Amino acid sequence: MEMTNRSLHGDSKVDCVSCDGLISRNCGDSADVSVPLTLPGKRTTHMEGDDLYRLRDRKLLLEDKKRLCAWALGTALFGILLMIIHAEICPYVYTPGSNIALIINCSISLSTGCLLILITAFHYKDIQLFIIDHNQVDWRIAMTSHRIIVITLELLVCVIHPVGSYWGVGLHVNSSSTVPTPSPLCVSSHHGEALMDMELLLSVLMFLRLYLVHRAILLHSKVLLSASYRSIGSLNNINFTFRFVLKVLMNKHPARMLLVFILFFWLTVSWMLTLCERQTKESTGHMDTALWLIAITFLTVGYGDVAPKTNCGKAVCLFTGVMGVACTAMLVAIVTEKLALNKGEKHVHFFMMDIQISKRIRHAAANVLRECWLLHRANVTKGNRGEHRKHQRCLLEAIRVFRHLRLKQRKLRDYVSEMVDLPKMQMIMCDLSANWNNSYRELEQRILSMEQKLDELSRCFQQTSDLLSQAVRHRNPEIR
Repeated sequence: MEMTNRSLHGDSKVDCVSCDGLISRNCGDSADVSVPLTLPGKRTTHMEGDDLYRLRDRKLLLEDKKRLCAWALGTALFGILLMIIHAEICPYVYTPGSNIALIINCSISLSTGCLLILITAFHYKDIQLFIIDHNQVDWRIAMTSHRIIVITLELLVCVIHPVGSYWGVGLHVNSSSTVPTPSPLCVSSHHGEALMDMELLLSVLMFLRLYLVHRAILLHSKVLLSASYRSIGSLNNINFTFRFVLKVLMNKHPARMLLVFILFFWLTVSWMLTLCERQTKESTGHMDTALWLIAITFLTVGYGDVAPKTNCGKAVCLFTGVMGVACTAMLVAIVTEKLALNKGEKHVHFFMMDIQISKRIRHAAANVLRECWLLHRANVTKGNRGEHRKHQRCLLEAIRVFRHLRLKQRKLRDYVSEMVDLPKMQMIMCDLSANWNNSYRELEQRILSMEQKLDELSRCFQQTSDLLSQAVRHRNPEIR
């Protein structure tokens, strides 16, 4: 489940402290943080220093969430690896119902149980973080219907794993008279095709656990851990979800990200196809043929020399074709961006093209004047009609070329004004606006200083008039 904007950045003060590590753990203390989940109706009074404790608890919870997510991803990959080993060595190393098959299947089930515990602990930490960010008093406020549905879906996805070995052991013990025939999925054929199809479906659906990759990338990305990113993003109402992090990574390393995804997708889907086609005993059940079929399907070529036989294989090829179209579109966008000129290169290129077109326009204008002079001379000398028509034809062609070059120059300058001049004009207008603001502030300061000086002058005039009146009264005491 993607972290929401509320649980990611809360308020800006919390983010800056928690992301840059201004408050760290004391002496490496790894004890879990216990956030009191109070009963409804009780409110705690805000005391001095509570914000500091909230910052510390929030940082510890974020670190715990990252650690739990990493452990959950590792456990999921370990379970998928055990499933692949179980499916690969089963038809060649041991028979259905053997103890080795039971041990590997029990290991897969144990890893699944650990994964469920880690997922539950992760969501528990997420709820605690929600309570700290929103300063709520009841933990049930965080349990919305959306959160409950997401947690249930995650637990259902993570609980999927093959269980056919348990059925095979019971059948091997009960029916000792018959010898079970080995199957591609190490499931006894006495249960028929239903159990084999269910085992195949559960094995393929285990790859749904890879959804934890996007959560690990989100929690361990430098974008999410940067306080500057999150502060500016909160001011612009940007949600720091996996989609935003993926866009940032694709903008920074497009070719690397696409190459890694295509290689991983190619190998994973090829193995899934071999698992689906292994029952048919066809060439598509081998890894080399599956790699070729997935490659030509991914590239939407489809030679037709190899085709899947089972419904599972057809579904895998259909999914591969859809992903191939999407990756081809991304590849075209990346190549187009790499081949496109940047702003400086466009400026140089358009400048040189403008110079070349200007030269061609001058030559075309000279040709028009020359043909006009030749036509005038032919009219004056009254030459033959063929020469007169020849000069008229050349004059019309020169005028056509001149008009075509002028139109081409106008289009080029319009495009250059759209690409280069408009941002430049915007910068000029911004500079003018800044200068006007500075001038306005200076004018206000001058007006204030003038008002102060006028007040001083009025006080001086008042004092002078008082002194003069006193002096006159002192000289002429009879004047009052």
